[in-house]
Amino acid sequence: MGKHNYRKADKPTMYFIGVTTGKSSIMKVFPEWARYLKLHDYVIKGIDFRLHDEPKAYREAVAFIREDPLSLGALVTTHKIDLFKACRDMFDKLGPYARIMEEVSSISKRNGKLQGQAKDPISSGLALEDFLPDNYWKETGAEILLMGAGGAAIALTSYLAGEERGSNKPSGIYVSNRSRKGLAGMKNIHQRLQVDIPVEYILAPVPEENDRVVNKLKPYSLVINATGLGKDTPGSPITDAAVFPKNGIAWDFNYRGDLVFIKQAYNRQKERNLKIEDGWVYFIHGWTRVISEVCNIHIPVKGPVFAELSKIAAKFR
Repeated sequence: MGKHNYRKADKPTMYFIGVTTGKSSIMKVFPEWARYLKLHDYVIKGIDFRLHDEPKAYREAVAFIREDPLSLGALVTTHKIDLFKACRDMFDKLGPYARIMEEVSSISKRNGKLQGQAKDPISSGLALEDFLPDNYWKETGAEILLMGAGGAAIALTSYLAGEERGSNKPSGIYVSNRSRKGLAGMKNIHQRLQVDIPVEYILAPVPEENDRVVNKLKPYSLVINATGLGKDTPGSPITDAAVFPKNGIAWDFNYRGDLVFIKQAYNRQKERNLKIEDGWVYFIHGWTRVISEVCNIHIPVKGPVFAELSKIAAKFR
């Protein structure tokens, strides 16, 4: 769907705003989910923008969704921060995370009012809890390295720092990024959130800088690829020489692409006793949270309905 070719929806339509939306599994999964959830006639359409597109391009898309009756809303990926900056004034209501993090991942409508929300703190937290044992941080004293300082990384750190975590929090957080601007933005948000976990912000323009941090992590620590490397662009934020923490966890937020980071972790799995996770469960939680909002229906985060949605999605993996 081109930027300047918006056509009035003739069915209830949810949009997917991204970079290469046609390659995402959601294009095949959504129709099956819609059938199961009894969202009859509901369809999904992709809107692709280039990275850091012109503000007017984002405003045009948001204006179309706002004005078109059967355009229900959208899930936003990659462009969450840029879209927020360009369109902040166009929303009637912004959720608390959207305001603090200055990003929008969910666009929806209620009673004619346009809403913008940041759902990643919820979906990334749900995805993490899916594979992390109870009281993991408290019992292991593990740290986290987040490579990438974008919206997904900010979301996860805001979840981990939440008061409801109590004392079950990482002993330290390292955040690395290729640009100072991204690190400064994240630091600013952490200050507003009053994050009480020690955080070190590391400029890492080359993968060797990330290797240095990976190599010094405590046992059981979590190493996360929160960059687009391995999905939107080829490669990995570390080199093959990086030594993962003993008994650690490697988590790639991506689930499609060449997934070089995941391959590097598998090469070290036996030697370092690693647990390895890709972004598939994150993908399911991310989409079901936004579909729930956009389509105004309740979708459980666990139990038989969630299990069935996961099973349906797995067919298209």
